[in-house]
Formats: sequence, C-alpha cells, structure tokens
Amino acid sequence: MLLLLLLLLLLLLLLLLPLDILRQRQPQDARLSWRAGLQRRVARGALCWAAAWQQRRLEQSTQRAGRSQQQALRWCLQGAQRPRGPLWRTTDTNTFRNHLPLTKASQAQEEESGGQLLPPMSTQYYGEASLQATLLGLAALSKAYPEVLAPGGIACVTPTSPWPRPLPWPWHALGQVVRAPGAKHPGALLLEALRSPGLRALEAGTATELLDVFSGLEADGEELAEAMAAGNPGPPLPRRAAELREALELGPRGLALRLWPKLQVVVTLDAGGQAEAVAALGALWCQGLAFFSPAYAASGGVVGLNLWPEQPRGPYLLPPGAPFIELLPVKEGAQEEAASTVLLAEAQKGEEYELVLTNHTGLTRCRLGDVVQVVGAYNQCPVVRFVCRLGQALNVRGEDIQEDVFSEALGRAVGQWPGAKLLDHSCVESSILDSSEGSAPHYEVFVALRGLRNLSEENRDKLDHCLQEVSPRYKSLRFRGSVGPARVHLVGHGAFRELRAALAACPSSPFPPEMLRVLRHRHLAQCLQRRVLS
Repeated sequence: MLLLLLLLLLLLLLLLLPLDILRQRQPQDARLSWRAGLQRRVARGALCWAAAWQQRRLEQSTQRAGRSQQQALRWCLQGAQRPRGPLWRTTDTNTFRNHLPLTKASQAQEEESGGQLLPPMSTQYYGEASLQATLLGLAALSKAYPEVLAPGGIACVTPTSPWPRPLPWPWHALGQVVRAPGAKHPGALLLEALRSPGLRALEAGTATELLDVFSGLEADGEELAEAMAAGNPGPPLPRRAAELREALELGPRGLALRLWPKLQVVVTLDAGGQAEAVAALGALWCQGLAFFSPAYAASGGVVGLNLWPEQPRGPYLLPPGAPFIELLPVKEGAQEEAASTVLLAEAQKGEEYELVLTNHTGLTRCRLGDVVQVVGAYNQCPVVRFVCRLGQALNVRGEDIQEDVFSEALGRAVGQWPGAKLLDHSCVESSILDSSEGSAPHYEVFVALRGLRNLSEENRDKLDHCLQEVSPRYKSLRFRGSVGPARVHLVGHGAFRELRAALAACPSSPFPPEMLRVLRHRHLAQCLQRRVLS
C-alpha cells in the first residue's frame, strides 16, 4: 500500500513538472502564488483521500463488529510482551475471559511495574486508532464548519494538541494552522493567535487548559498588548493591540468572539473532569461558540470516535479495533469482580457500562472506572456518552456519592449563590486532612468561582441541603449525625492551575490529563488548602 502511494505521488510530480516549466515565464509572485495554490490543492486532495479510506475501513469493521473484535484480540495477544500459555494465538473470547481476570486500573499499574506506578502513555503510542480518530475527526469538523479550512483559520493556544495524533503533513502544507515557530509556552502561543483576527477555530489540549489560557489573558492582557504594539515578536501591530485592550475592558463574557469575530468552534480533547470547564467557558469567554472533541481517549488508547461535531456533549462511537474493548454492565455490580462483560455488538441502548480495555503492552483486562451510557448505534457498534468515573466517588460512611451526583448537587447550590459562576472544584474526605477530629466525618469542598468574592454561611449550607436532595442515603446519615455537614472553601486565582501542575508531575499521571474531583493524597489537597480565601 505504501509503495503504491509513493508511485502515485511520483506520477503526480512528473505530471506537474511540465506545467511548472510552462509557468517559468510568469512573474515571480505569480509563480509563487500558483505553486502555493497547487500545493494546497494536492494536500487537500491527499487528506480527503486518506479520510475517505479510513471511513471505508470504519464502515467495514463496524458492520462486522464481532469479527473485527476477534482481529483486535488477536493483535493484543500476539503483540503481548509476556504471552500467557492458553491465550497464545487464541481468538476465543471465552478462553480469553476465563484465563485473564478483570483488573482495576490502579491494580494493573502496580502489577505491571512491581509496585511502582507506570508513567503516562504518549499519544504517539496509540498507533492506527489515533490516526483514524484524527483523520475522521478532521473530516467531520471540516464538513460541519467548512470555513475552518481557510488558510490561517486555526490556532492552538496550548503546548498539547486536542488531536489524538499529530496532524499529517498535508494539513500543515495547507497553511491552516497559525503557530509561533518553536514556541511551547502558552503565552507565546496565545500571542501568536491574538495577532490573527481571522481565526475560525481555536484549539487547546483540554478545556481546563483553555480555562487557564483565558484566565491568563485577563491577568496579562496589558503585557500582551504592549508586546504586540512593540512588535515583539513579529511586526508591530498597534491597531490590533488597541482592539485587545478594548475587548478586555468589556469583561469575560463573549471575549473570544470580540477578539476573533469569525470564530466558530473550539476544539479540545475530552478527558475526565472537563465538564465544568466546558460549561464555564461556554457561559463566559467562549459564549456563542460550539465545542468539539475529536476523540475519547484513555491511557490504554483511543476509545471512541466523534463523528458528530454539531451534537453537544460528544457522542462517541466505540470502534471494534485495538485496543480490545469490553463493557461491564454497571447494573450487575460495578464492585463485583466476577461480573461478566459484553462485547460491542451486545451492548443495549439506554444501559450503562464500565469500560474495560486490553492492549498488548500489559495484557490486562483493565477496568478504567469510566462509566458510559449507550445512546445509539453505528452499524453493529454502540454510540455512547460519558456518565461518570467510579474512582471519583465520595464515601465516608458508605454513602457512595458518585461524581455525577455530587456535580449535580454542587451545580444546584452554585445556582443559588447570587452572581456566582463555577469554574472548578475538588473534594477531599475529612480523614485525608485530619479535619474530623471532634466531629463526624465530612467532605471538604474547594471551589473556584467567578462573580463572588466571599461565601456566607447561608451559601455554604446550601450545598449540604442540595446533597441531601440528590442522595437519600446521605440525607439519612446527616439526620442521624453519622456524617457532618460539608465544608465549603473558596480558593484564589491560580489554585487549580497549581493543582494541575502537581498532578502532571505525578509518575502515574494519565494521558490525556484528567482533572480529579476527589483527591486521595494529602499533598494534593494541601495545594488547594494553602490558597483558601474564604
């Protein structure tokens, strides 16, 4: 296949060479313009061909999901670093399940590393699945927002990209992406984006990273305007610097569209704990813009493809390729190790499942802790939406309040705090901070807000009331005094950025980076405790 592609490219060059010779008598600017236009047409054609090929492969694999999953299982087993007797060269899923028990993510890491947590995996490791997700996501984005393909239409404002794999060379040849040469610092990337008022799409690794970018823009706006006016770097742009100052003076709401009037969509990679950041961005800085996540990724690989940019909350198709995906029904007991899994073609609409991944590196049927709900089907494969992470539950007396339940209660409470907008939050069980001495165990809740500088006792109490409304078990424990009232702390600007930096420094930090809503380690909780304002 690669040899055939090279021969086709060589033939194309041979055909284009006489045309180039005929153009030699034209002025230099015209020849350069012609060559640039030709290069863009060839690059766009190459991308369209690659995306169409990946689409055909996806159609074939999803129409025969069972067979495709057998092939994925064979790939995982044959590529395993330590093959295990009866599993060698088998494609029988029953044999696979019987000889390889389910393992939780933390257990798998400890087992594979002799008690030491594994380093995070890079996006480069995802291989063919990541390339498919990138090409199909790019094709879907281009179909939904054709103007994005205009030269200089996209800028990435974070060092990490939302695409599961770096975009292939034809995309760079198109000249769509605005970039500062060699720049890795978010400030330099943002400055380069600010110099381009015609942007159609804004990219960031994750929504929480983009939240940090806009917070930094407000804090350092005058410095950025001065650098732009002075021409550091690039030519001086005093008029654009004035536009930046005027846009910032009007506040955060709708700031992105004031800076880039043609902006249509924000592209970020979906990872755990991003919902609040997306909501805050959509309500303030990125008001009026669509959000698109091209893939649902985890440390074990690309789990889901997003083919529907126009739909909110990212529905994802679970493809039948590698890594090998199983679904553990939540109703059968997420805590039961003996619960049986189902394959993709067996998933039922409306049901919730925990994702189980197997790849060839560790050869473990790893329970990710991510719960998804089946909302539709694509041929024989399920289309899902993310629900919650099981590992992010609060549990001081057996109440087991899941991440989505707590987020619902917190959202209700913040809605009753006049003028407040929730930017971020994390929780700690009181035993982690030794804060329950002389009182019943309780939750310590740290929040970052916009529009509210102080929390009254009345406002703090509203969270506890909302928790009782969404969790009858919590309400019963509170009535008996077995659980104390939740304590709410308002943290200052940059507190959660510091927490994310501490999380990224952990050896076990996953890729893509997640935002933890329940902290299990004291040193992480103390990052927020040191920044409490009220």
